[in-house]
Amino acid sequence: MSTVTVKKQRYLIRQSDVSTYQPANHNHTTNQRIIDAETVGAKHMEVIIGVLDKQGGATAHSHAGIEQTCHVLEGTAHVQVGDESFDMVPGDTCFFPANVIHTFTGTSESPTRVLVIYSPPLSTQGHTNETETTKTKIISCNFCTR
Repeated sequence: MSTVTVKKQRYLIRQSDVSTYQPANHNHTTNQRIIDAETVGAKHMEVIIGVLDKQGGATAHSHAGIEQTCHVLEGTAHVQVGDESFDMVPGDTCFFPANVIHTFTGTSESPTRVLVIYSPPLSTQGHTNETETTKTKIISCNFCTR
């Protein structure tokens, strides 16, 4: 009987091989960091798959110097970007400019799945959390680490 050795592909990431984490400033959300410095050596972008339960998602926050886009794969969501708000369905993509307060909330009965891209990578930057009275710079958090 022979043994087959499977060589790990340098630039192929299988979602089933990536650990999940609960991002800070989010509720009822599970993320997987698919593309980043650790998985493929990416220096200028980060790609995440996020799964939000109904009413799960991001509380009001912004990313200092980081642009973000979210593409809805399954389910529906409600988004607030600055003073603009809208609903999203599968196939829709939204853009969050750097330093602009935004929220993202799952609205479907089934989980909402999104493809999220950050540039530069969020995992190297931290993020700003907006509350009614304060802004807090978070340097190290669950959203930025595994």
